[in-house]
Amino acid sequence: MEKYEMVENLRNVYFELKRRREEDNLFNYNSGKIKHLKQLEFHKCKKRNRWVFGGNRTGKTECGAVETVYMARGTHPYRENRKNTTGWVVSVSRQVQRDVAQKKILHYLKKEWIVEIVMQQGKKDFPESGVIDYIKIKNVFGGVSTIGFKSCDQGREKFQGTSLDYVWFDEEPFEEIYNECRMRVLDKRGDIFGTMTPLKGLSFVYNEIYLNEKNNSEVWYETMTWEDNPFLDKNEIKFFSESMSSEELESRKYGRFVMSSGLVYKEFDENVNVIEPFNVPKDWYDNISIDPGLNNPLSCHWYAVDYDGNVYVIREHFEKNRDIDYHSEKIKEICKELNWKTNNFGGYSALIDSAAGQRTLNGVKSVAELFSERGINVSTKVNKDLFSGIAVVKSYLKNADGVTRLFIFKNCVNMIREIKSYFWGAGDTPIKRDDHALDELRYYLMTRPCAHIRQKSRLEKYKENMIIKNKYRHKVYE
Repeated sequence: MEKYEMVENLRNVYFELKRRREEDNLFNYNSGKIKHLKQLEFHKCKKRNRWVFGGNRTGKTECGAVETVYMARGTHPYRENRKNTTGWVVSVSRQVQRDVAQKKILHYLKKEWIVEIVMQQGKKDFPESGVIDYIKIKNVFGGVSTIGFKSCDQGREKFQGTSLDYVWFDEEPFEEIYNECRMRVLDKRGDIFGTMTPLKGLSFVYNEIYLNEKNNSEVWYETMTWEDNPFLDKNEIKFFSESMSSEELESRKYGRFVMSSGLVYKEFDENVNVIEPFNVPKDWYDNISIDPGLNNPLSCHWYAVDYDGNVYVIREHFEKNRDIDYHSEKIKEICKELNWKTNNFGGYSALIDSAAGQRTLNGVKSVAELFSERGINVSTKVNKDLFSGIAVVKSYLKNADGVTRLFIFKNCVNMIREIKSYFWGAGDTPIKRDDHALDELRYYLMTRPCAHIRQKSRLEKYKENMIIKNKYRHKVYE
């Protein structure tokens, strides 16, 4: 009898634990066999200003809600946790707050964690049907954390004066409110994170986050599409894809900024063309390309080519308001770091804009001659035809067969930014702005042979196999 009672008690404990886990939505988030990998990448990111640009129903809002609860509870699995945090959830309007953000927060909060709910509108016994002012919840380190709710329609003044550990923007905020919230997390070195579908065109978020024009090392983002969400029905994805215009698909399916159809290089896919740096074999080193500038930035990139003809942009030097002495030294420093190949004269060879070969009325020597005197032997014999060059770059980004042959290391941030912000202007001509890296990219690719790639020698095939085994390829093999 005692044995039977013990088994029955164990059985009851098992089912009670199972029931509790089934009711713990935070525990069940991405804990099953099927995982939303893009959500996990967001939570693993250690940057302090991180964003998800996603289409509708891609799972982006879940990221923000779970990140908020992790920080309030002090149970973040990938970041250093804090005791008794204070944060804001910022929505576009109070109605959107009620219908989206606070609904998601309540979904991931267990009732026993909640200490107090204070309402702006409605009854605290039924918070999901009203508008919440703030929630106080138990922090696992002891004490109480506070999740406050704000909406952009309250105006900037309502966002002043408070010191915060984090702010979650559910959809795109007004720029003045974004800037005010950045000040709120300053003294605590807090976090800003946002989840949004980009429907406002090329707004400040496009420049500040997507292009990262200021090269802020703490800025990070990823995009989510319907295909990234493993919980969406494939037939539904097909149905809605067929029923939407190409413009709607850009933002609502792919999470892209809605004016991206005006991009020159629409073939560019950051998830494919941008890769993590790896140790490039010296056999792959090919050439250096320079677009000179003094007041304007000088752009210089190092290019490598594997045995299949794939091009890799592996380093960059990009600075303005510097003289040729400074640029020459920087280029030589990077060449030494890379152990870059030298020419017959003991210097380094490079391509440069043909205009660098011209002498000005005031100058005794051309820019090309000045570089050569400093050990950078530049060739001005480059093809500057704009439209042919653009066509070649497009074919390397993705050709007619969908094959990608151009891969840019993640640390070449200025080239990546320029590709993402290169738009067609009037008269089917690209807008002449921030295109220094793109100019020298064209110069380089236009020098590449157009003939079919030659057959590899036995030695090259052997070296390539060794490279793959040692994880040198652009794909990372675990």
